Amino acid sequence: QVQLVESGGGLVQPGGSLRLSCSVSGSIFRIYTMGWYRQAPGKQRELVAHITNRGITNYADSVKGRFTISRDNAKNTVYLQMHSLKPEDTALYYCNTAPTSFHSWGQGTQVTVSS
Repeated sequence: QVQLVESGGGLVQPGGSLRLSCSVSGSIFRIYTMGWYRQAPGKQRELVAHITNRGITNYADSVKGRFTISRDNAKNTVYLQMHSLKPEDTALYYCNTAPTSFHSWGQGTQVTVSS
């Protein structure tokens, strides 16, 4: 069973930056399109960025130009570099396959943007 472990969240001021990491167990990581999702209180989980196994990326309009998704297939890890963070980016961030989440969700990592 594939396990997803997210890390790197925290409290940051508006305009700040964070880098999230997601470690994925299983040797077939490299064939997956992977995505970062987020869920704010009272809202549905949304896909904010995804990256194919060949490195092609796609972003939600709300994060385009501010977030960068990347992956290291040798480390079975996917990253989300976030810049110019806004209070509306506050959410629990998760990774999973994309655009369909095939695996059980990890615990997520909390990102809070507040002054």
